[in-house]
Amino acid sequence: MLKRIIALAVVAVLGWNTAAVANEGMWLPMLIKRLNERDMQKMGLQLTAEELYSVNNSSLKDAIVNFGNFCTAEVISPKGLILTNHHCGYGAIQSHSTEENNILENGFWAYSMDEEIPSPGLSATFLVRMDDVTERVLAAVTPDMTESDRAAAVRKVSSEIIEENEEGTHYSVQVKEFFGGNEYYMFVYEIFTDIRLVGTPPEAIGKFGGDTDNWMWPRHTGDFSMFRIYSGPDGKPADYSEENIPLVPKHFLPVNVSGVKDGDYTMVFGYPGSTDRYLTSHGIDQALNVKNQKIVDIRDRKLNIMREYMSADPEIRLQYASKFASTANYWKYYIGQTEQLVNNNVMDKKLAIENEFTNWVNASDARQEEYGNALNLIDEAYKSLNQTEVSLTYLVEGVLQGSEAMANTFGYIRSGMADAEGEELTAMAENMKAEVPGFFKDYNRNLDRDLLAAMMEMFYHDVPEDQMPPLLADIGKKWDGKWDKWAEKAFKKSFFDTEEELMEFLNDPNPKKLVKDPLYALMNDIFSNYMGSIRPLRSEPGALLDKGNRLFIRGLREMNSDTKYYPNANFTMRMTYGKVGSYEPRDGVHYDYYTTIEGIMEKEDPTNPEFIVPAKLKELYMAKDYGRWANEDGELVICFITDNDITGGNSGSPVINGRGELVGTAFDGNWEAMSGDIQFDETLQRTIVTDIRYVLFCIDKMAGAQNLIDEMQLVTTMPVMEVKDGGENNTEVIPEMAE
Repeated sequence: MLKRIIALAVVAVLGWNTAAVANEGMWLPMLIKRLNERDMQKMGLQLTAEELYSVNNSSLKDAIVNFGNFCTAEVISPKGLILTNHHCGYGAIQSHSTEENNILENGFWAYSMDEEIPSPGLSATFLVRMDDVTERVLAAVTPDMTESDRAAAVRKVSSEIIEENEEGTHYSVQVKEFFGGNEYYMFVYEIFTDIRLVGTPPEAIGKFGGDTDNWMWPRHTGDFSMFRIYSGPDGKPADYSEENIPLVPKHFLPVNVSGVKDGDYTMVFGYPGSTDRYLTSHGIDQALNVKNQKIVDIRDRKLNIMREYMSADPEIRLQYASKFASTANYWKYYIGQTEQLVNNNVMDKKLAIENEFTNWVNASDARQEEYGNALNLIDEAYKSLNQTEVSLTYLVEGVLQGSEAMANTFGYIRSGMADAEGEELTAMAENMKAEVPGFFKDYNRNLDRDLLAAMMEMFYHDVPEDQMPPLLADIGKKWDGKWDKWAEKAFKKSFFDTEEELMEFLNDPNPKKLVKDPLYALMNDIFSNYMGSIRPLRSEPGALLDKGNRLFIRGLREMNSDTKYYPNANFTMRMTYGKVGSYEPRDGVHYDYYTTIEGIMEKEDPTNPEFIVPAKLKELYMAKDYGRWANEDGELVICFITDNDITGGNSGSPVINGRGELVGTAFDGNWEAMSGDIQFDETLQRTIVTDIRYVLFCIDKMAGAQNLIDEMQLVTTMPVMEVKDGGENNTEVIPEMAE
């Protein structure tokens, strides 16, 4: 606790900046050698930067994949076996589940490759290389350009770069901006789409603790699932085929079964989704006073409706399991972020940065000319954007993520089906037919009707009257608070609420019938109102904000020219480094760095689905039958924490020791640092990790899937011995377990 008090005192005196402090930073792999290698090796890294990221040789980055475009996974065998989180595989696991064969509830293990389950829609994306294209992109822009012209010039050059690097290859290329548009990097990817489910523990292990424990430490969750990547016979990406073969990866991670100690060096590689570390005090004000609570309120209403139906019907519970989990995750996130923005004094810290920046700018006429208007632009932009932020929030949270039947009409609106005819109309309908069965597989009409009523009621009462879509305003007045009755009538008249009616329409598509559909008409009204009335009000302030942020970030880096800065996360591969570490969240409270199976038994509550303990796990606990997966004290470790810097998208990321060996899989952050996407706190921020030994215990003792363990390369850390030549070799392969 004393260390935390000292740290806060330093902040109070010196202020705080967004430059990296100890263990902070989501670093681009190609820059490790220049920016991070020496610091990492001092902390415990025993590899070179080339062994972490290389274009020409196999390196650690070749074992890391973007999983499904929403998570991370790691290759852990020479046969394309990958490990990720249970919650990352949750949608696929749920989609393969039925009431008769509920693998979400019971778990699933493939004891041979023939038993692995194809999972359409999933992908595994490998980074081939990245290049700095800043000079070429920025050569196309000039200081006197409008933001619109600047954006068009950047898009043009980016498209040229993408076309040049994709031509004649099977690769996918992206160009992304960094540091608010001050730098640009190109990413070349190889995308595999034949992904098959290999194994998952029962939900009572993979989601133990549920929403209650989400974002919390101590944790006792076996948050993992396993898939396999398949390639064509030539080793290249291919659509699903029985002729495909398990991928032979360029690199896979050895699995270290010795565990971790407090203070051990750790790395996390992965695809963090989004951070906003350069957000100003004006952005904090918007989060606290305009946006966050609205998101929480909308999601709370949705969750209550889903919960009521799911509790009453096992079939609906299975249908909506993934949807509920996704909605609940960021419902709790925004509650926590709001609380910790206040508790961690983030506003004051941002103001301190801005005051320092202003003083630096005012000390030079040249700086005043270059950066003097940056914060004013940001301030002006937020004042304007805040006027329509609630409307945008309801469009996203209450409409596009509200009633699924109504949201489904959006694709028909964007496709232009209402204006199509002849062969074009027929072709559109044929394409849309393919999506219908999958949509209705996990859909309940009555639940969705209640979602529609609730979301439109909230929209009607919360959005300013002068921004209200005309049709919704008329509905609100006509039905006078009877939103449930209006929703039922709308569903009865719509053909989007049942599979049979929608297929009947697509078999004989009629644009006139489409535009008269009440759900289509309302969605079209809301979308048209946004595009015609709301979006124009946001266009100019959005451009001001982009320009202000770009200038502010460039000025910060110039002001602190000796400091190493890292860019915000944007779902490109990043590396973070840190250490295993306990922490003290508040006075008189100390959290140890690991948890054991004892905690599972302490939390057990057979009446609460979040805290059910599987019978077999309880039997193994009673017998203390942990096999080779126990630590030296005979404990079965479940989870541990590190101070690595992660965020959403890092779910499933490997936690790797200094020798490049897998010791766990990251799955969450901690409550006390929920403001971490905006402000990293070196004393509080923790990454919550499922210990790899618990993963192996579940595969071995719970599932008996020795076939999976046999294909991994298991290693153990030997005691470090003094060696006269100054070298060190403290890892050995376990012979009977190696491939």
